[in-house]
Amino acid sequence: MTTSTSDAREDLIRAQAKALGFDLCRFTDVTELGDAPWPAAARLAEYVVLGRHGEMAWMQDTLPRRAHPRAMWDGARSAIVLGVNYGPDEDPLAVIEAPSRGAISVYARGDDYHELIKGRLKQLGGWLQARFGGELKVFVDTAPLMEKPLAERAGLGWQGRHTNLVSREFGSWLFLGSILTTLELSADDPEPMNCGTCRACLDACPTNAFPAPFQLDARRCISYLTIELKGPIPRELRPALGNRIFGCDDCLAVCPWNKFAQVSAEQKLHARETVRAPSLAELSRLDDAAFRALFTRSPVKRTGRERFLRNVLYAIGNSGEPALAAEAQRLLADPSALVRGAAVWALSRLLKDDAFEALRAEHLAGEVEESVREEWAQQPLAPPQAGF
Repeated sequence: MTTSTSDAREDLIRAQAKALGFDLCRFTDVTELGDAPWPAAARLAEYVVLGRHGEMAWMQDTLPRRAHPRAMWDGARSAIVLGVNYGPDEDPLAVIEAPSRGAISVYARGDDYHELIKGRLKQLGGWLQARFGGELKVFVDTAPLMEKPLAERAGLGWQGRHTNLVSREFGSWLFLGSILTTLELSADDPEPMNCGTCRACLDACPTNAFPAPFQLDARRCISYLTIELKGPIPRELRPALGNRIFGCDDCLAVCPWNKFAQVSAEQKLHARETVRAPSLAELSRLDDAAFRALFTRSPVKRTGRERFLRNVLYAIGNSGEPALAAEAQRLLADPSALVRGAAVWALSRLLKDDAFEALRAEHLAGEVEESVREEWAQQPLAPPQAGF
């Protein structure tokens, strides 16, 4: 498939991708295995059978379409896989040592990458069709396309023991986008697994969400718990959240390959000062309008105020800061039962036993939803230790 003409075409595509702000652009063939499911499809199917996808029913519903890129579109011949570096300008785990502040995952501290990348993919796709013809479809990670195995085949990086992509050039901090096309493009070499015997990512997980290397149980993953899970987070996992209120970077941040990481050149992906290490007290006071205003154009916005304040209250409960009890007590009157239940849990961690018992008796004497009543009925927990 490789010819001098083809190589020139790939070089032109890479140059255009770079001009549009992509940091990596590589190619892979999606016809090599015919229409047989890729090996990654079997791993995903097992993941779903074991229930490790939790409440993410869409993973099960779209399983057949994820088995192979051509199951998404049978006309595809090649994939152009692109990466955008979102490397942070500071240690993403530093905020974990500030228990009165909230830790928001690096990827969500700037603008929503979905819109940024999708717009650039459409621009590149338009240029590609005008220059070389063919048909194409563009994808970001909201589509049922297994982008990490695709990126590994194209040589952008490899899936580490934590199942995330690791890049030689950018470490853990790489957003992905893909274009499937009817064009036949010269495939780049896949990237072999370069983790050696390192298991730093597995050992760093606060909730032990990795049953084994290369396996993740989303039901224990802080990113899933704080973003995808709609109801209360299981009580036994709440202390391990610490002050992580949206996502978790621990397994990414400890990767030794981050010594090659670079600060993102894309200003829209840089952390906004308002969410770099926000005050838990201030976040707890957000009404719906203030929440939407603070997180406009941010991935955080999609969780909604209720789930976000649930997370904030768990962090308040983990803070060991008695002064924050007043914020939790105020939210006992919140319209959301989810928020009120989280406030109960926070108070059980911050108040002395007699003060909590008096509050419990007062509230259980009135009308209380069953979910909130269950929180009140639990015994107060031991206060959090310093540093979680």
